[in-house]
Amino acid sequence: MSDTAPTTGLDALGVTYASLPALGAAGVAQVAGWAREAGYRSFWTAETVGLEAFTVLAAAGATAPGLDLGTGVLALQIRTPMVVAMAGATLQALHPDRDILLGVGISSPVVTQQWHGVPYGERPLARVREYVEVLRACLSGEAVTFQGDFYDVRRFRLGVRLGERRPRIVVGALNAGMLRLAGEVADGVLLNYLPATAVPWAVEQVRAGGDATVYAYVPGGVGDRQAALSAGRKDLFSYAVVDAYAAAFERAGFADEVADIRERHAARDREGAVAAVSDRMVDAIDIVGDADHVRDAVAAYVDAGVEVPVVMPLPWGPDRAAVVRDTIRAAAGR
Repeated sequence: MSDTAPTTGLDALGVTYASLPALGAAGVAQVAGWAREAGYRSFWTAETVGLEAFTVLAAAGATAPGLDLGTGVLALQIRTPMVVAMAGATLQALHPDRDILLGVGISSPVVTQQWHGVPYGERPLARVREYVEVLRACLSGEAVTFQGDFYDVRRFRLGVRLGERRPRIVVGALNAGMLRLAGEVADGVLLNYLPATAVPWAVEQVRAGGDATVYAYVPGGVGDRQAALSAGRKDLFSYAVVDAYAAAFERAGFADEVADIRERHAARDREGAVAAVSDRMVDAIDIVGDADHVRDAVAAYVDAGVEVPVVMPLPWGPDRAAVVRDTIRAAAGR
């Protein structure tokens, strides 16, 4: 694991571009600049079928040098550990004094099979364990020969020269087995779409595995809470129909909502399924309100055990860019 530990708490804020496809590629530099001006420490992004993650991070790093750069998360079925090692090492070489955070996860069958034509696969815990082992070996700069259940590598040697600082490996995790595995094998674990009240349980699972840093996406936006409820329902519906998120939502206290959402969805009643997302579920996860409310929400995640909160701006309002800017500033107390 990396020898350097990240700054933690409200002084360690990150921001993710994962929720901002509507701003397009042109918005990357703007958001990175706002984050740097507000004192943020890191800039993250994800990928599914839109902007490619490492290109976004390269643009953010060029625009706002001084930010750590992270993926959160890459679908690991789509990129081999060797390719991720190459991409992460390239960013590290370009930013030798910053942390590069390689967030990977098992994703979902929709992303991997339907959208990318790659089998989702079986035995997710075993696959993530092996992926992290191979990725870490590749990042060492030593020759790697490895034969496992998922990867067969012979004499791979990373062709990027690095100093002492190496990319950190972060595993996206929701449920007990993956949280414990991430605690054991990774430098960090990234939580996503959990209310602050569910964080202590997740941290307990991580600590059962080891001492990985706990990162968490905190969805939030400065805006009109009542006006945002409709967008929040649609957003959480899209997650509740995914099995792993459904289980996490149930454990967080939304079992009735999840049952209703999935029953209506199975009956092809999309409108009814969206409507089954309750106000309290939206308020707990997709947090919208004034600047103080957003700042307090981020603080609640830290108080619950998140070491590095990563703000996920919800661009819900007539001026999306203004909402994002105001949210970034509010979370930082600016």
